[in-house]
Amino acid sequence: MNLINVEGLGKAYGPEPLLDGVSLGVAAGDRVGVVGRNGGGKSTLVSLLAGRIPPDDGRVTHTRGTRLGFLSQRDEFPAESTVRSLVFGDRAEHDWAGDARAREILAGLLPGVPLDTPVEGMSGGERRRVALARLLVPQTDLLILDEPTNHLDIEAIAWLAGHLKDRTLIVVTHDRWFLDEVTERTWEVADGQVHRYEGGYSAYVLAKAERARIAASTEEKRQNLLRKELAWLRRGPQARSTKPKFRVDAANALIADEPPARDSVELVSFATARLGKTVYDVEDVAVQVGDRTLFEHLTWHLGPGDRVGLVGVNGSGKTTLLRLLEGSVRPRSGRVITGKTVRLAHLSQELAELDPSRRVLETVEEIKHRITVGKREFTAGQMLERFGFRGDAQWTPIGDLSGGERRRLQLLRLLMAEPNVLLLDEPTNDLDIETLTELEDLLDGWPGSLVLVSHDRYFLERVSDHVVALIGDGGVKMLPGGVDEYLTRRRRTAAEPEPARPVEPPKVTKNAWQAKKDLDRLERRIERLGEREAELHDLMASHATDHEKLLTLDADLRAVRAEREEIEEQWLQLADDA
Repeated sequence: MNLINVEGLGKAYGPEPLLDGVSLGVAAGDRVGVVGRNGGGKSTLVSLLAGRIPPDDGRVTHTRGTRLGFLSQRDEFPAESTVRSLVFGDRAEHDWAGDARAREILAGLLPGVPLDTPVEGMSGGERRRVALARLLVPQTDLLILDEPTNHLDIEAIAWLAGHLKDRTLIVVTHDRWFLDEVTERTWEVADGQVHRYEGGYSAYVLAKAERARIAASTEEKRQNLLRKELAWLRRGPQARSTKPKFRVDAANALIADEPPARDSVELVSFATARLGKTVYDVEDVAVQVGDRTLFEHLTWHLGPGDRVGLVGVNGSGKTTLLRLLEGSVRPRSGRVITGKTVRLAHLSQELAELDPSRRVLETVEEIKHRITVGKREFTAGQMLERFGFRGDAQWTPIGDLSGGERRRLQLLRLLMAEPNVLLLDEPTNDLDIETLTELEDLLDGWPGSLVLVSHDRYFLERVSDHVVALIGDGGVKMLPGGVDEYLTRRRRTAAEPEPARPVEPPKVTKNAWQAKKDLDRLERRIERLGEREAELHDLMASHATDHEKLLTLDADLRAVRAEREEIEEQWLQLADDA
């Protein structure tokens, strides 16, 4: 029996209906992901299902006795609330303290947070954690979640995904990794209808591409983007996951001739020609914010064409590191060397102020009328279409745009300036999946250096070539194993108890000693290959006009990159077995 039945559902805000004649059902055990463009009706659909708003047409019925939990996008709490009052209400402490599930939720979402902490004054991420704990502690039959990962860091998102794997749920999110982890069906809200697909996000992408192929769709660009994303799923970190829910081998026939998402070697060559050998060199830097030292003896190199994903817990200094590169934060000691040819664009988490009376197209054309991406030229209007501003939307006053639309416009204005270095701080905030896919496609052909901070794991792994972490020791740590290695390190750190007294070092077996020795050897080899890459970049910059020499250097660079990838795979295998 369905927990929710929907018949002939209709809802409109203005002349065009968001939902028109929709009929569907939700049964116990269903795990549904809801996707679609911003403004397409996703939040309206789940609000109707939860009974938060009435339909214009049709009806929504709940099975008698169904216990439903609903998480909206906004976390609004009564004044003077505390964590305890919101999560447990009047429930006696001896009651919930004996509830293992409640304790697990507190440990996962609110570690170390006193229950009598006032919610007023908390950050957005902390308030989101409280709202989730408040929702998850009570027993429910169905959870309806609208953007649950907003403001959460990568660790919290990974914990939430693990917790929700045995819950009946409907979730709206643009986080594609999260969708693949927790959902088994996908609803796409588009053109007033709800199109249903079996499987999580990866299966949804395959099904859409297959439908487009069978129907011989004329939307050539859309097909290409889908095929490109399938190629990424097959070749990227998702395909190497130890527990993939969707075997990308099923897509091999569809994407057999699809090239890699981007030609990294060619992009590095372009970037080297544009940037020279120096982009950013951070040398023995210390940074202090208030009475807290974030970085101590920090030395780090960002080279031409480097695409780096930066991870770390909230407050570890990710945004500060970007501002250090930008120059708005000055080091207490040490120095930051910036290349003479660097043309920087920095997308911060704050929305830039724009004249609300100006039109969307005007604000883009004042930057530039045309840009070249890869080997193609685009007008300002064509770029706006790629970012979801179609037709009359390009003449919308800025003051009428939503937060997500302003975010898209801000990002596009930065790209129109054709920078050769991008610093992106949480660029996926308020962006829908279709826009994210367009942005990824655009960045695939963009030759420059990039540093990305994002809690969106899928986007981070898709756009960057390497992942580094701020792990609290004042430095930047390279992670050959990417986000998985970061989460493993964090779990080990959290599980390590502080010793009450000195203890004897554990006896190390010969096999364990040999494994550690091999890991150290591989790490040293990876470092040497990284140094060789930097040397080759310098040589390519100094021989930029010598075509034959560039071909030889390019071949050497390809060989070095191939060897490094092979050794990184060996490192990952050995680390898993250790």
